Amino acid sequence: MTTTQTSTKYGLALHTTTPELGLAMGNFQGEKRCDVWNLERQVSRLLHQYLVEFIKPQTWSDLGFIAVAKGPGGFTGTRIGIVAARTLGQQLDIPVFAISTLAAVAWSKMRNRGNNVKAIAVQMPAQRGQVFVGIYQPIQDNNQLDILLADTVFPVDKWQEKLTHWHTEYELVLATSSLAATVSSVLEIAYLDWISGKNSYWSEALPYYGQHPVDYAMGGNHTHD
Repeated sequence: MTTTQTSTKYGLALHTTTPELGLAMGNFQGEKRCDVWNLERQVSRLLHQYLVEFIKPQTWSDLGFIAVAKGPGGFTGTRIGIVAARTLGQQLDIPVFAISTLAAVAWSKMRNRGNNVKAIAVQMPAQRGQVFVGIYQPIQDNNQLDILLADTVFPVDKWQEKLTHWHTEYELVLATSSLAATVSSVLEIAYLDWISGKNSYWSEALPYYGQHPVDYAMGGNHTHD
């Protein structure tokens, strides 16, 4: 590792909105790593242990910012990730960036399709016949996403109607599995905010549940909980 890389701060990203735990870390000077573990309902108990092992050989003092997937997703997992990220940000006195789960999916799609600038509509199952949705527009240089439709919840028929009358060309992406693998995208999106000088205080990192948390406990099985 060069002197420049040694002195460069790292970013750490967490993705806990599904039964999988995703972690990513990098200094954006050529060093980056990520991994995913299927921990089911053990995320809360094992998160700290996995974090401590994952950041090695770096230490907590090497971190310059924290990124976390803020949802939508499972209520319990999303809350665990947000709490962990806020706690680390507070203790280390570094920024915490809460990144949309849907935006991370769109970013991953954008990264894998070259210079195609067609809008990306992301759809994720929700409760009671509804879907979480968001529409994002890649910028020409592929270094940014514009939000055309902020994350929200639609009944399936209303969403289909929305897409039918959408005013630009788009690609529909169904976010149904392997979402924790987009933790690298969570890290990259947060990094762009960080280098632009945005200083997101830990208390500003809030979850996006989309539907009332009570619904997750009483409304049946959620796809990602």
